[in-house]
Amino acid sequence: MSEAYLHRWIDGSAMDRPVGKIVCVGRNYADHARELGNEVPSQPLLFMKGANALCSLHEPLVLPQGQGPVHHEVEMVVMIGERLSGETDLETIRFAIAAYGVGLDLTLRDLQSRLKEKGHPWERAKGFDGGAPVSGFIDARGISVRQNLEVSLEVNGESRQHGHTGQMLFPTFELIAQINQVFTLEPGDLIFSGTPAGVGAAFTPPKWLKAGDRVRLEIDQVGMIENEIVTEPGNTRIG
Repeated sequence: MSEAYLHRWIDGSAMDRPVGKIVCVGRNYADHARELGNEVPSQPLLFMKGANALCSLHEPLVLPQGQGPVHHEVEMVVMIGERLSGETDLETIRFAIAAYGVGLDLTLRDLQSRLKEKGHPWERAKGFDGGAPVSGFIDARGISVRQNLEVSLEVNGESRQHGHTGQMLFPTFELIAQINQVFTLEPGDLIFSGTPAGVGAAFTPPKWLKAGDRVRLEIDQVGMIENEIVTEPGNTRIG
């Protein structure tokens, strides 16, 4: 990564929010849970990524080498603007959201599968450097997440993922209320809210990201980004 990551507005200007933790939500779209043969959860499935995973979607994406296939998961990202601790009032939560962005939850899928089989945590497959690229953010006051916002991802012009936020098992404000019972949320924290169906492992044969691929990600009202994948040499294998 060419420079230290900072939260930025969609116009590229720096935001007055610190870089905090990343709370990720697994299986928040029922079709995605089913396509990988997983149970549909009755409460949000949460995992974490560190700030080291953040990078900008407006720069070429760097994939790790020697760690297995890297799979894509496009997600709406929520930035917290006010401290929330044990909050359940949905209007309070709505006004505590600072901004929305587009994100990629990059996943070392084969490694994740091996870890799951052993009952081990997923951090090796999810929390690697550059594993959470995000766009610039748009002010939350201009977005109505109660609407069904389309979420899509294309690779080299081929549609891979397509859905809408109305398919989320746990809608945005209710999701944050549940997360907030587990984690205090601070200004600058990010929530990756889950991915629709169409991840690479669902294809036969599976599809993953490769050097030279061009990706196009779009969420209604939030933004559209096109970018290129590059490969970082010299990484050693983990696992």
